[in-house]
Amino acid sequence: MFTSNTLRNVARRQFLGRSSLGIGTAALASLLGRDAPASDGLNKLPHFPARARRIIWLTQAGAPSQLELFDHKPHLKERFNQDLPDSVRQGQRLTGMTSGQARLPVAPSAYSFRQCGESGMWLSELLPHTARIADHMCLIRSLHTEAINHDPAMTLLQTGHQIAGRPSLGAWLSYGLGSENENLPAYVVMISRPSGPTNAQPLHERMWGAGFLPSRHQGVRFSPGKDPVLFLSNPPGITADRRRSMIDDLAALNRLKLADYQDPKTQARIDQYELAFRMQSTVPELADVSNEPKSVFDHYGPESQKPGTFAANCLLARRLAERGVRFIQLYHRGWDQHNNLPSGIKSQCYDVDQPTAALVEELDMRGLLEDTLVVWGGEFGRTVYSQGTLTSENYGRDHHPRCFSMWMAGAGVKPGCTIGETDDYSYSVVRDPVHIHDLNATVLHLLGMDHTRLTFRHQGRDYRLTDVHGELVTGALA
Repeated sequence: MFTSNTLRNVARRQFLGRSSLGIGTAALASLLGRDAPASDGLNKLPHFPARARRIIWLTQAGAPSQLELFDHKPHLKERFNQDLPDSVRQGQRLTGMTSGQARLPVAPSAYSFRQCGESGMWLSELLPHTARIADHMCLIRSLHTEAINHDPAMTLLQTGHQIAGRPSLGAWLSYGLGSENENLPAYVVMISRPSGPTNAQPLHERMWGAGFLPSRHQGVRFSPGKDPVLFLSNPPGITADRRRSMIDDLAALNRLKLADYQDPKTQARIDQYELAFRMQSTVPELADVSNEPKSVFDHYGPESQKPGTFAANCLLARRLAERGVRFIQLYHRGWDQHNNLPSGIKSQCYDVDQPTAALVEELDMRGLLEDTLVVWGGEFGRTVYSQGTLTSENYGRDHHPRCFSMWMAGAGVKPGCTIGETDDYSYSVVRDPVHIHDLNATVLHLLGMDHTRLTFRHQGRDYRLTDVHGELVTGALA
């Protein structure tokens, strides 16, 4: 006899496939039909004409300080080493790393700002190359989140929820829109390490996982080098024809299982073996950048010929965009500067500034920026007060979820605009707040999707990336 727990653990299609209840089975299938996944592509997507066809998300893991990069607060120099006023903090929570400090001394940025481009956008001297693309950017200075520590904050940014287990944004896009290139994954992830000594937070594969969506929608991680997908190449002695024959035989066995049990995981397994076989010819060609002219490497900077660097990954991101990959996510670790921030953030900007600008400029030159959305930012911001000892030359900053900055550029984005404002201490948002759910709703909108209608029924309820929240950031739309 089936119990309620047993039924929950058996896939609907598997249950129906095993049943022999005749008309009763057909009736049950009709009742459950509205619960079944609406098939990849969802048939009715996009909901409206899309401005973007793909996303390149430049994820700065560890939380870049908005005070050093984007949120210009020159008057803080007059308040050096003064205690953060209680009227600003208003008793809001601190992390365990600074909650025991006797004081919360104000630490002005060690770096200067200047206005850039025709838009006059304020950017740090640490970003001289990014300054060239200021008139492509929409800078959002009023983002906020609930999470105060890295893992839940990054999980919220990626999946719309602080608790692990839900699909990532890239998986939602793969599920909703599918791939434009049947020989490459719809969702590709690359990770780079910082060049300087710094604290690099760990990243877990669930950050680009599919959650409860079919597993074929999870991100595929590319590693550095000419063989970026592990175990993709044939071992010695196995020819392409022999591999083809093996996959055909394996698919035949899996289809027998599929006919018996109607388990969607079996179909996903068949599809993944087929994709892996096709990738054996496309991925090596993608990863071989030897035909790129010297001028391209010069544009991306001196680190661009070193596999695994952020610069090299930016170049590969452009090549992936050219080949129709739907979602390309670059993670650059090392932005967690609790101490020695002035030197640490300078090293991080060396890693990412030039290749980021080169990527946007090259997308523009190749006609790809008009339908590619580029997003740059981390999981939260940094405190105005110093963590640890404050001197005129050195300080650190703790985690700060109440305000931080990110930017977008490209398809459908209003260029050269700045959205939102923080208070005098870059502590709280005072104008045009933007939550992570709002950002994700806007991203989906640019891809032609209504975030309230991109849903998947799981365990008896409908889920979506933005949960029950999310409003469009209309000021960011062209």
